[in-house]
Amino acid sequence: METTKTAVHFTDNYLLNPTNPISVNLIGAGGTGSKVLTALMEINESLIALGHAGLQVRVWDDDIITSANLGRQRFFECETGLYKSVALINRVNRCIGTNWKAETQKFEKDKFGRLPEKAKAIITITCVDNVQARFGVAEILKGLSYRRNYQDEPKYWLDFGNSQDTGQVLLSTIGEIKQPNSEKYQTVASLPFVTEEYGELLKQSEQEDNTPSCSLAEALEHQDLFINSSLTQMGCSLLWNLFRRGMTEYKGFFHNLKDFRTHPIKVT
Repeated sequence: METTKTAVHFTDNYLLNPTNPISVNLIGAGGTGSKVLTALMEINESLIALGHAGLQVRVWDDDIITSANLGRQRFFECETGLYKSVALINRVNRCIGTNWKAETQKFEKDKFGRLPEKAKAIITITCVDNVQARFGVAEILKGLSYRRNYQDEPKYWLDFGNSQDTGQVLLSTIGEIKQPNSEKYQTVASLPFVTEEYGELLKQSEQEDNTPSCSLAEALEHQDLFINSSLTQMGCSLLWNLFRRGMTEYKGFFHNLKDFRTHPIKVT
């Protein structure tokens, strides 16, 4: 009787043995993004300790820190009035001596349809709070996927999304990733964009009221205190496994903090 092979995605070879730090665009520096940046700092330090070139991160966010961001997001009172991206990047660079960058603008095409100047990155991570922004990122990444043979060729997109006490993290490939021949596994070269596989679900789930909260108490009515951090730890563990194990059987998960359930999503 023929046994069914386990489906896996093998990490692109360049992520495992790069000649330079792996470029990462982190889009969104709020409740999830500010915590993801801390996790990226931990991944960077761990990779370097293992002889890897590490990461080179660029954070995109045009928001200014307000008192409503304190507590649930990783900001402090002395930083109110600063750009979120600048405050976070300055803090990380001072802490570990990196030269990571901040962009005080949205990751989107300009009015002439031109791509952001620094749109190219091997890994794109989105921590945005609306569906329209995700579709905009997807359009930019699709455009970049047709441009080959340049530095920082896009490979992966990791998307974080959440509502009040539920959320999901999904990994996509930007084009096909060359897979090794394997007798043990069924290799999967392409992982679909979240906007393609779950586009209608995303549109249905978007809340009608996206107005900013004026206080932390009001913000906590819209999002649980720990939904962002629990998604961050699990989602960044998926990214870490791409580097550490060189393969993954899973491309993400659905997470429910209210009843403490998590449902993994396999690569097929």
